[in-house]
Amino acid sequence: MSARELITEHLDLWTGAVTKKSSSGRGSNGKLELTGVKKLRELILSLAVRGKLVPQNSEGPSAASLLVDIEAKKKELYHAKIVKKPKKLCQPQSDEAPWPLPSSWEWVKLPDIYYPISPSGKKLKSSETLDIGQFPVVDQGQSYISGYTDDASLVIEIPHPVIVFGDHTTARKYIDFSFVPGADGTKILCPILVNPRFFYLQLLGYDLENRGYARHFKVLNENFFALPPLEEQHRIVQKVDELMALCDRLEQQTSDQLDAHETLVDTLLGTLTQSENATELADNWARLATHFDTLFTTEQSIDKLKQTILQLAVMGRLVEQDAGDESAATLLQSIENQKGELIKSGAIKHSKPLPPVSQEDHPFRLPNGWGCHRLGGLVTKLGSGSTPRGGQRAYVDDGIPFLRSQNVWNEGLRLEDIVYISEDTHARMSNTVVYPKDILLNITGASLGRSTIFPDHIPEANVSQHVTIIRLIEPAMTSFVHLCIQSPLIQSLVWGRQVGMAIEGLSKKVLERFEMPIPPLEEQHRIVQKVDELMALCDQLKERLNQASETRNQLAEAVVEGALN
Repeated sequence: MSARELITEHLDLWTGAVTKKSSSGRGSNGKLELTGVKKLRELILSLAVRGKLVPQNSEGPSAASLLVDIEAKKKELYHAKIVKKPKKLCQPQSDEAPWPLPSSWEWVKLPDIYYPISPSGKKLKSSETLDIGQFPVVDQGQSYISGYTDDASLVIEIPHPVIVFGDHTTARKYIDFSFVPGADGTKILCPILVNPRFFYLQLLGYDLENRGYARHFKVLNENFFALPPLEEQHRIVQKVDELMALCDRLEQQTSDQLDAHETLVDTLLGTLTQSENATELADNWARLATHFDTLFTTEQSIDKLKQTILQLAVMGRLVEQDAGDESAATLLQSIENQKGELIKSGAIKHSKPLPPVSQEDHPFRLPNGWGCHRLGGLVTKLGSGSTPRGGQRAYVDDGIPFLRSQNVWNEGLRLEDIVYISEDTHARMSNTVVYPKDILLNITGASLGRSTIFPDHIPEANVSQHVTIIRLIEPAMTSFVHLCIQSPLIQSLVWGRQVGMAIEGLSKKVLERFEMPIPPLEEQHRIVQKVDELMALCDQLKERLNQASETRNQLAEAVVEGALN
């Protein structure tokens, strides 16, 4: 099978194998990585350097004759005082060869087919470069050009394209213009009688990850180089360029399709939350349900469906209202009465009353029987944790769980890296103890807005200053209030009203003024039950999609392995 056929006959596989990019916090946008196309690019490079991309020419010169020319060229460079006295070529033993080569190819040690260019004079530090200048500066970093300079005496006039590498990076750069080398550690590799583009393709195939940060250049030089005849190198480079262009088009088409799909999902889900009444919502849902199988085909689209479910829930659009339910006004009056009793008994301190929520401040048109109240008026406690005296030195191997922001996630506590404090430390931090049914909310950093309900199976714990404790006067409201906090409605407040220049953060003063929609208590229970049911269905759908995605990725791996064997 030709390389082009390998692409065209497995189009669905290359375009269908996608994975969600790993990210966290506010910057987590759920973008997809085209894993299949990425694997295809890697396969093309692997086939190229193994002699499986273009047919061999048995009539032409072999790589062995090219090596003779390379040795002669190295002697010429030596006499011109460009390189040190060349050593004898190092060819591997049969048991050292990484893979079998075509008969016209040869194995050589990588340093045998290039010489380094050592610039004269100083190397520019990043602090000495300009944003704009006459001559580009290239160093060992990830960026292609790291700056500019006007000092012409530092410019290297390269004989032909070279490769820039370094001691402390895995980046490999193909440079086909004169430039100024950057900071110490920058290496300039000039191939000897080898097509520079082919030389570069080989270097891209070397795995330098997970080999330790420093001295990557030494690791690079340990590799053997699969050397084809020069004429075949040219044909390989031409074929790689052709196939990579195909991959570019394939990637663009796939990306465009994913973007169009995302826009369609956003538009149709938006019609649900923008529905003016139950009839319009039912019509919009029916329209969406007709295309459910084609809309919710990615993890990202299912996550957006979850967010829409939460938004509909807190707007009162998810379950039917029951005229027999006790109104939210009655519930809120009961909460006020309980709060008064708690203040009388000394259980909580009297605080300055919060301003009532005016009609203009309502986040949406409230359903009949609903109310709107500030979060601070619903709680017996609203405040962040603290750092134990001594900081990390206060941690012990076993004791009271001490929860930090990395432990608090919307789906529950993650206790893989839990730390503990002693009973004595816990007693000194009695004001930040958390109990079952407390809501924990992250109030700083990239995890701002994540929240969970402290579970029943842990009797008590303590929390850091990055986590706020929300303890409700009416515990039966806990699940609904937590649902509200997770919804786009309250998350927009979390991110829109944060304070702090250097780091995202929420103060107690800001939190207690959040406007919370309050349904009748019985309706809250029905809403939470319905959300739980729908979220479980979404999770099942996502699991099936993940299994299908894993299968596609495994098939892509199998095709790659089959092509290389």
